[in-house]
Amino acid sequence: MNQLALVTGATSGIGRAFAERLAADGYDLIVTGRRQDRLDEFAAAHPDVDVRTVAADLATGHGVDTLAALCAAEPLTMLVNNAGVAHYMPLAELPADKARELVHVKVAAPTLLTRAAVGGMLDRGTGRIVNVAGMIAFSGPADKSVQPRRAVYAGSLAYLVALSQTLGAELDGTGVRVQVLCPGVVATEFHERQGLDLSAVPRMSAADVVTASLRGFELGEVVTAPGVEDTGLLDAVFRADLAAFGGQSPQLASRYRDR
Repeated sequence: MNQLALVTGATSGIGRAFAERLAADGYDLIVTGRRQDRLDEFAAAHPDVDVRTVAADLATGHGVDTLAALCAAEPLTMLVNNAGVAHYMPLAELPADKARELVHVKVAAPTLLTRAAVGGMLDRGTGRIVNVAGMIAFSGPADKSVQPRRAVYAGSLAYLVALSQTLGAELDGTGVRVQVLCPGVVATEFHERQGLDLSAVPRMSAADVVTASLRGFELGEVVTAPGVEDTGLLDAVFRADLAAFGGQSPQLASRYRDR
């Protein structure tokens, strides 16, 4: 049986690069995105691969439910939760509809699609799940000099890191693998849609990000950071997380006690 991957946000950028690579590797594909014309263009460009197109808006409940039903029904080998939206702005200036869209696309959708897919993967004893986040997930401690402000966006990516790490532990030994992919600045349309001109900024290619993801699975990584050469930096972050988690006590810390 051929391998089957579902890729969200497959019409451009990292999602398109995933679809291209997986098609070249012989996967059958379910490619999804908001723009049917781009999905059709991709399918037409890959006549030797079984490509199904599904236009779906993951900012809506209907879009999430449509794809979740596919994730539950189809024998997926790989799920790539790549769809994204940024809406960089301070929280006080972020319109409610844009905040809702961001949380739906980067928090609710990956959670519900993963939930729908993982049961079948467990039954089959194999599968890979990629949650595309970004290094901004680790930017929370940065002071106000770091621009642009993007609290909800950073928080959504940090959620994907914690979700993937915790789920990775749940799935240990099952044959089902999960990865959170954390690139830095990538040469895609993503920032242009936010009105940001990063043409002068050194950027990684989307194809290199996909290469890192696939190699990351081979290396047994749960957190894959394509642009971080020294993995000891990430290990230090994770050790600090666990140290803080393990350092708690049922006693009130002394700094909070009345003097």
